[in-house]
Amino acid sequence: MGAQPTPERLSLLLGLVVLMLAAVPRYLAGGHQTRLSLLLMAMVVVVVVALLQWRLLAVEARACLPALLRRLGLCLVAGLVVMSGWHALVGGGVGWAVLISHGATLGLLLHALWLWVKAPS
Repeated sequence: MGAQPTPERLSLLLGLVVLMLAAVPRYLAGGHQTRLSLLLMAMVVVVVVALLQWRLLAVEARACLPALLRRLGLCLVAGLVVMSGWHALVGGGVGWAVLISHGATLGLLLHALWLWVKAPS
């Protein structure tokens, strides 16, 4: 049941927190208070799990985390750029809150795929 924490797993958890934060403006603008409350509760749970993973992480594994977080940031920026291009191409007049949310989602997906491709066999 208790798998050994890895820096890759922690970077994905932190990316999930960023993704949840990026979705907050959409719920605020749309007036979805119940969904916003559920999102914030889920975010607290993910942050607690991330903190527990950090505490259980070996010192050598913590040294890998800055590079993974830089990669996560790069993927989030790439996701935002790609989604900006996509929304400009298809139009529709989506707001900035939707663009940020979609960009963060694509960025986290790119980060997860990058980790999957680079995973040792």
